[in-house]
Amino acid sequence: MSDDLRLRGTRYLPDAEATADLGRALARIVRRGDVIVMTGDLGAGKTTTTRALGEALGVRGDITSPTFVIAREHPSLGDGPALVHVDAYRLGGFGELDDLDLDTSLDDAVTVIEWGAGMAEALSDDRLHLTLTGLDDRTATIETAGERWADIDLASELGLD
Repeated sequence: MSDDLRLRGTRYLPDAEATADLGRALARIVRRGDVIVMTGDLGAGKTTTTRALGEALGVRGDITSPTFVIAREHPSLGDGPALVHVDAYRLGGFGELDDLDLDTSLDDAVTVIEWGAGMAEALSDDRLHLTLTGLDDRTATIETAGERWADIDLASELGLD
């Protein structure tokens, strides 16, 4: 799997609503099989972004941090992709992530892995990496790996600088 990340840009997120707007913008460009790896500060908006992404995708269930259950699948309420939401914070490495059998849903869902850097890269050559920093005054940095994202104008789609 490729570890070559390409910086695509940053976006200033002055509040929680701007963070949610980023999730809604992501929903317009993701498709089945996409893997989003989220990292960043504790409380920087990873779950807020994922919640807005799931709501915009039209999936079932409340999107909350899966810290204690590790992974949740939210089926689509329509013909869009399901959302698989993983919190890898307590996992010890790729072996434990692999034990979740995410590969069974990778092709049919959008998979978001919070705290997945350093272990989720083995799931797919094509990934979008989102790093959130700050608490009330946040910045999102977007990097991508693989051909899936090469021709998408993420600057205009996601409002990146």
